[in-house]
Amino acid sequence: MFRIGIDVGGTNTDAVIMGDGKVLTGVKTATTEDIMSGIIESLRMALDNTGINGNEISSVMIGTTHFTNAVVERRHLSKTAAVRLCLPAAQCLPPMVDWPDDIREAVGNSYWMAKGGNEFDGREISQIDETELKDIAREIGSKGIGSVALCSVFSPVNDAMEKQAMEIMTTVLPDADFTLSSEIGRLGILERENAAIMNASLRQLSSQAIGAFSDALEKVGLRCPYFITQNDGTLMGTEFVQTYPVLTFASGPTNSMRGASYLTGEMEAIVCDVGGTSTDVGALIKGFPRPASTTVEVGGVRTNFRMPDVFSIALGGGTEIKPGNPVQIGPQSVGYRIFEKGLLFGGETLTATDVAVGLGIADIGDAGPARALGVNTLRNYKDKIDEMIVNAVERMRVSPEKIPVLAVGGGSILIPETVGNLPVVKPENFAVANAVGAAIGQVSGEVDRIFNLTEMSRDAALENARKEATEKAIAAGAKADSIEVLDQEDVPLAYLPGNATRIRLKVVGDLDG
Repeated sequence: MFRIGIDVGGTNTDAVIMGDGKVLTGVKTATTEDIMSGIIESLRMALDNTGINGNEISSVMIGTTHFTNAVVERRHLSKTAAVRLCLPAAQCLPPMVDWPDDIREAVGNSYWMAKGGNEFDGREISQIDETELKDIAREIGSKGIGSVALCSVFSPVNDAMEKQAMEIMTTVLPDADFTLSSEIGRLGILERENAAIMNASLRQLSSQAIGAFSDALEKVGLRCPYFITQNDGTLMGTEFVQTYPVLTFASGPTNSMRGASYLTGEMEAIVCDVGGTSTDVGALIKGFPRPASTTVEVGGVRTNFRMPDVFSIALGGGTEIKPGNPVQIGPQSVGYRIFEKGLLFGGETLTATDVAVGLGIADIGDAGPARALGVNTLRNYKDKIDEMIVNAVERMRVSPEKIPVLAVGGGSILIPETVGNLPVVKPENFAVANAVGAAIGQVSGEVDRIFNLTEMSRDAALENARKEATEKAIAAGAKADSIEVLDQEDVPLAYLPGNATRIRLKVVGDLDG
């Protein structure tokens, strides 16, 4: 049986078919405005190239920018009610206070505050008022809002109030979608609340997207299970992505990093993924992306849920270069229109790819127009491009160790043979590393919460966390006998009573079947 990996980028949609751990074919097609027709085209090309029958495909893994684009473009977001359990505390900064005006309006700018919440040590701020919550639910229903984000103060310490509030409000809003902040974000109420609201606003779109993906696969004769890639390099089933669509954010760079690791065998490295519009740089630790330790902005909104530590710059194969003193490289890009606008294809726009072709680094299209600019001019442009890449790589280094730089993506012809003092490795099938990363996806389970060590020993707390994470992985489709601990961290919290410690533990396993 074979696997298919698909990654939908801003410029290209890539697809690979893998069997026995090898890439049998890799194809690139232009990403289409509706996304689905581009996926269909790439699937048909991949199947035609190999002659493999759709019945021989065991599973399809899809990485998509669908939900990130919705936030960035302020489109397809559902009206969402934000309910914060906090009174009489935490009133000075209301929900969505730090959001850009346009996205706040896109989700409806509707919020309520109610009694509830906990202190940092788990004590109640106040008890939940059932009547108050039912009244709020009726107001939400009268506005025709079908998505609700519930956030309680310090719910990562104690999530009981969020669950209780959902049960109460469901009696009035039985058809509403609820997102609990404790299931997504971490400590830090505004960022956690932001993540919950954003997730709730994408729930309806996620249901539509899952249906569209199913239709796209059926059109090419694929009736096997399919999965969506998460931003930690693992997979989630269709029900899970409908519940937590925000976990797809930044899954594209993550897929490229996982694919780069798989294709090269390197587990500790810096990955440079150069596409048509941007370059994403990240660090690999044990073959998985290093997670971000600080808040991450998505579409101008600060969040604190799990995200890979990725630094992006506006440099890609289609990046526009404007001569001058100094020369301007980007941030504009012709993207997939390079085939009509780039000099090498008869257009009038000088791009980064034109520079590489003019210097003989790559052999694409007609190099004549670029060469006419002169070697010295082209070399000056390439030096500026190299400087941007070196600066991005150095920003992601956390030690002086001489680890390799893995160059992947269709635009990786721009990466020099060495980046500073680091060697560059460009693997076979580098152009479709993102689709490879999707195809090899594993299944994960994660726990990130606070344990009271006066009630149990540290070893018992770690074992409980490991068991809980393992159960989550198995429920998500992992083989029980393949599960192993990927990452484990326990941090004593001196400011909390009861010998509290925060345990973050992740396990991964192979997809069952």
